[in-house]
Amino acid sequence: MKVMRVRRGRPVVVAAAAVVLAVVVTGCQKGGATDGAAAGPSAVETATAPPAGDATGSAEPSQEPTPVKPVVKPRPKAPSQYAKPSKKPAPGKTATGCVTEPPAPEAYDPDEFALYRIEELPADTGKVNLVLQHGAWGCGEPDTDGAPFVVSGEESRWALDQAAYVTATDPVVASTENQRIGVQELIDWVHAHPDSGLVFRYQVGDDGAIHRLDQVFMP
Repeated sequence: MKVMRVRRGRPVVVAAAAVVLAVVVTGCQKGGATDGAAAGPSAVETATAPPAGDATGSAEPSQEPTPVKPVVKPRPKAPSQYAKPSKKPAPGKTATGCVTEPPAPEAYDPDEFALYRIEELPADTGKVNLVLQHGAWGCGEPDTDGAPFVVSGEESRWALDQAAYVTATDPVVASTENQRIGVQELIDWVHAHPDSGLVFRYQVGDDGAIHRLDQVFMP
């Protein structure tokens, strides 16, 4: 009796190869497409893809202008309405404006002087020279009638126009109110009473000479 031998090696190999092939195909179907999608576009697609938002491949800058913020400067502070500048008296003057000693030039009372003499000038000039000294009003004493005019510095000479407007009081005229007099009347009185030191207020004209002279009454 013969024994039949069955060869099973080839079918087994074929079956194993079939199994391996099925696994490869299944892997391509399950993982191949997913892995490719996750990896993104290929290198060729990336190099040739145009920028986002432009189908032609050229990017243009935005045409909208950048807004400019206005510059706001701080508002200056207004000075206090209660702040008042301090005014110091001139050197040699008290807080009330009078002097207790011969004043410095910066303490002289403006537009006033003491008249001592009058000097004649050639008639064609139409003027005479007043010899005078500047000063300031002193502080009056309680038992006196008025404050003295305190002079300092050297004598000065100032031209007086012969047609000037002149007023005088006592002792030039017998009145405590200013009276209009002529320039020659003043000259005559001063010549008769030299160095009297009468105080006058003055105004200067365009030519620099005195064109108005008003005596200050001193009791």
